[in-house]
Amino acid sequence: METTKSLVMTFLDEGDSKVSLTVQDPRDNITEAEIKSAMELVISKNIFDPNGLDLVSAVDAKIVVKETTPYDLVIG
Repeated sequence: METTKSLVMTFLDEGDSKVSLTVQDPRDNITEAEIKSAMELVISKNIFDPNGLDLVSAVDAKIVVKETTPYDLVIG
């Protein structure tokens, strides 16, 4: 079984649409304050402009943990 972890940060753009930015393998001890600071930096520096629209506000953030169980199937 493989476990992966990602940080999903959700923003609103100028068109009032939600846009998510995903960071794979965030640090285990990342704090809420660090996440807020990173999101504010993304907005203030205008780092991303999905669909040509600026990100204008942070909506939420969450850590997503996913477990994957691969099966080695022999078919034939």
